[in-house]
Amino acid sequence: QVQLVESGGGSVQSGGSLRVSCAASGYTDSRYCLAWFRQAPGKKREWVANIDSNGLTAYADSVKGRFTVSQDNAKNTLYLQMNSLKPEATGMYYCAAGPFLRMCPNYNYWGQGTQVTVSS
Repeated sequence: QVQLVESGGGSVQSGGSLRVSCAASGYTDSRYCLAWFRQAPGKKREWVANIDSNGLTAYADSVKGRFTVSQDNAKNTLYLQMNSLKPEATGMYYCAAGPFLRMCPNYNYWGQGTQVTVSS
């Protein structure tokens, strides 16, 4: 059974930094994609960043240069380091896992989310 458990959310002022984590277990496919999504109040869930089993990363334009996605394979943990945070980054952050099929087209497993609030 695949489990994804996020942690590390909290409140920070605009311009600050925060790192969220996602502990993964039960995912046995050696070719995978791991991603971060976020959902602001009243808005649709949006993709933020992903990393695949080859270590390649991709970012939404809105976070490029400020956010960094990484993984610690020994700890089975996914991270999202967020710097220069803006109020529009406020929302619930979810990690997700899915198969790597020459790219990362979809995600089958989701965590429960961790709240990030950025105040101006």
